[in-house]
Amino acid sequence: MQAARKTIDYRLEHGGGHTGWSRAWIINFFARMQDGEKAYENVLALLRKSTLSNMFDNHPPFQIDGNFGGTAGIAEMLLQSHAGEIQLLPALPEAWGNGQVKGLVARGGFVVNIFWQDGKLAGTKIYSKFGKPCKIRYGKKVISLETQKNASYELNDNLVLM
Repeated sequence: MQAARKTIDYRLEHGGGHTGWSRAWIINFFARMQDGEKAYENVLALLRKSTLSNMFDNHPPFQIDGNFGGTAGIAEMLLQSHAGEIQLLPALPEAWGNGQVKGLVARGGFVVNIFWQDGKLAGTKIYSKFGKPCKIRYGKKVISLETQKNASYELNDNLVLM
């Protein structure tokens, strides 16, 4: 992770991120490294420097990679599911103090809604499409759920079933 961070920092110091698709990659890298502030900084750069008034990515003239990659990066800031668990709010920036997201899809067939307040998890609702076991992480807390196909599970800010 340190080597990847050093490479990204070097690229940015030497002109990287000057196109929408390149900036989108950077958002995703920082989100995966769980650096919400740097990811957010690059979301703003994508919007300010590479996005037209109609919200299309300006390569120029247009390249969809910045749009799709930017939204993927934002989703990655809010939910990650690549390590055998669903991780909630892994790279939430301070600027997004209160909010919610609905319908993010995690690996294993889980649809996730997340609610947060004052920069902290307020609750989550997880829908299981297939009834597979589900491991959920928020910060250092991890729980396991045995789920039923087509069932929903609501958890509070401490990952306790409601």
